[in-house]
Amino acid sequence: MSEEPPPLVGTPVLAPADRSLVDDVRSLIDDGRTLVEAELAFQKSRAAYAGTGFKDIALYGVVAAVFAIFALFALVFGLILALTPLVTAWGATAIVVGILGAGAALSARMAARRWTLLTATLGEDQADG
Repeated sequence: MSEEPPPLVGTPVLAPADRSLVDDVRSLIDDGRTLVEAELAFQKSRAAYAGTGFKDIALYGVVAAVFAIFALFALVFGLILALTPLVTAWGATAIVVGILGAGAALSARMAARRWTLLTATLGEDQADG
């Protein structure tokens, strides 16, 4: 005869004649409660880990943005210095500001188009629903 391994959760399994339906339901409820508690603990630790990870991602993103802004300032300053011998300091400043202004205007126009498209699409969804 081979021995049955002990159950992983709950009380040992008795022969069907020695068990009652009430005992089986209690055992099922206890097992369910144990599983729910384990799942909640797992999700809680997972959320804590994700929160720490998102905090680090945000920090590195801010540092990257600061470095990118400094690089852009250096590029603008360098362009002004490089163009100054060709068109004077005021002319170089006007050229650089004009190019940056045109880029800003183009970006703002593209953003406005996307906004109009998005609000029109969302407005159609609300009208249909």
